[in-house]
Amino acid sequence: MVTSKPHAVLLASPGMGHIIPMVELGKRLLTHHSFHVTIFIVTTDSTTTTSQILQQTSNLTSLNIVHVPPIDVSHKLPPNPPLAVRIGLTMLDSLPFLRSSITSIHNLPPPSALIVDMFGLPALPMARDLSMLTYVYFATSAWFSAVTVYFSVSDKKIMEAHAQSREPLSIPGCEPVRFEDTLEPFSSPGGEMYEGYLEAAKQIVAADGILMNTWEDLEPAATKALRENGILGRFTKGEVYAVGPLVRSAEKKPEGGKKDAVLQWLDGQPDESVIYVSFGSGGTMSENQMREVALGLELSQQRFVWVVRPPCEGDASGAFFDVASGVDYTMSYLPEGFVKRTEGLGVVVSMWAPQAEILQHPATGGFVTHCGWNSVLESVENGVPMVAWPLYAEQKMNAFMLSEELGVAVRTAEKEGGVVGREEVAEVVRRVMVDKEGVGMRKKVKELKLSGEKALGIFGSSHHSLSQMTKHCELHLQASH
Repeated sequence: MVTSKPHAVLLASPGMGHIIPMVELGKRLLTHHSFHVTIFIVTTDSTTTTSQILQQTSNLTSLNIVHVPPIDVSHKLPPNPPLAVRIGLTMLDSLPFLRSSITSIHNLPPPSALIVDMFGLPALPMARDLSMLTYVYFATSAWFSAVTVYFSVSDKKIMEAHAQSREPLSIPGCEPVRFEDTLEPFSSPGGEMYEGYLEAAKQIVAADGILMNTWEDLEPAATKALRENGILGRFTKGEVYAVGPLVRSAEKKPEGGKKDAVLQWLDGQPDESVIYVSFGSGGTMSENQMREVALGLELSQQRFVWVVRPPCEGDASGAFFDVASGVDYTMSYLPEGFVKRTEGLGVVVSMWAPQAEILQHPATGGFVTHCGWNSVLESVENGVPMVAWPLYAEQKMNAFMLSEELGVAVRTAEKEGGVVGREEVAEVVRRVMVDKEGVGMRKKVKELKLSGEKALGIFGSSHHSLSQMTKHCELHLQASH
């Protein structure tokens, strides 16, 4: 007989794309699957964005959120380190705090499971030491998860052929990955990033289970491939669970509470008439590209809300670690007179905007997005078609899926020199907002929205998946008593 509810510890790595899905998973385990939940959040600073996200969990008093004291690894870094290296070192340095905190939890039963994202893998040996089950949470697609699982066992010759001949990478049971959309580590087999990713993939398949923020009906082939022993399922030690879409819902303002200025402006616009433009909490662009985006929006003659950050040359993830470090009200990097000329037509917001609330607003009819999976799911959840403009990580794979497979996005073309011109910006915006193509995409994305809601319902596939994982944890708890 199980004497108490299982207790899951969740470890979220820096970046809103990691923190948000982990918090949403914690909320789901607590409210729908009777877990005790403790979430450890690792940040590199105490950004305002982080606090805004966490305010939304304040009504869940039984959700125990622990902030790991901010960790500075700048003295350990080489010049211009890849993003993954900086996050990895930060997570490594958080382990002593994590271990001492877990072992000193007294008001709850000892944790029976640790759930980490891809950057939290260094914590898995510690969890095993403490007799906890280990789970890896892919806050992204089943397709990306499948690529990672396959990579753990794939022949280096296959990867070299993919990199050298630029042939698509075949993944058993899934859509092949075009070389143009491939992951950065795959482009130089044997390199440091390749070896690091291979090591991570091997740790992931050795975990007691894998969770993915997707659902069966969205990605039937990839989900099936990961579960079936005859395809990719034979490479994973534990079960693979599709548990999504877990996204942040718009915050309800208290009666008489002050409404954000952007939402007030949206209140005055016709339904589905505004395109929302945001390249994620970490995404940045060159000054030249920002100028083309501005002039393209103006040329499109469509209403818009655009979240801007100061330009950053040569680093698409340049804002990742200082997402809300001050607001630049001058926005001097935008074309001269742009803000004045588009007054009434659009709103330019510096640094941060309430994305979930904007996408849920009836006036929002399209979303120019970097295709981070969080943003993709928020768009689908609100039935909003997209312009796919990937910047880094697995975003190009996401863009391919949205535009080629699901038909809910148009994609910007790859440009020589990397700059998408104003005419093309205007064209893709109009394709989503006013052309017949946009009408079809809107219909498809609204069908996906209903499919996601069904998956999370009491008889849905994602609810069933988390129930299966819960049973696994309960049996483990029972055995350890």
